[in-house]
Amino acid sequence: MVDNLTQGFFGIGIQNGKTPENLGVLWRSAQNMGASFIFTIGNRYAKQACDTHKAVGAMPYFHYPTFEDFYNNLPKGAVLVGVELEENAAPLETFVHPRRCVYLLGAEDHGLSKKAIEKAQQLVKFDTPLSLNVSVAGSIVMYDRNSKTFKR
Repeated sequence: MVDNLTQGFFGIGIQNGKTPENLGVLWRSAQNMGASFIFTIGNRYAKQACDTHKAVGAMPYFHYPTFEDFYNNLPKGAVLVGVELEENAAPLETFVHPRRCVYLLGAEDHGLSKKAIEKAQQLVKFDTPLSLNVSVAGSIVMYDRNSKTFKR
């Protein structure tokens, strides 16, 4: 019998990623941290130069031209978690990661779109005065998830 408490998955991606290096680093971290899939929204990138572990070939990769396309194709039962410096966002230190979720990050220069923030079922933030590099932020979120997941 499968125990529902141990079932779970997560995907992680960037909305309007600014540089291919950030995508490559995030994807490499996603592969190391056990992501089920990776994705991009928008078209600000050209290639994934830093994906030295070829994460795109090792796990499903999805691209969505618009946020609406992405949102309409979220996995059934997945919680959309926006990573953003918003006043009402939960601090990462106390955040309880959903068992089935999709983490969405924005580019350093613009963050998440207003629509993404509105549609996110949960928001999480770091206790830092300035925003972090998107690949660093995503890596920290995934590490935090792995350190806390299923230990409650």
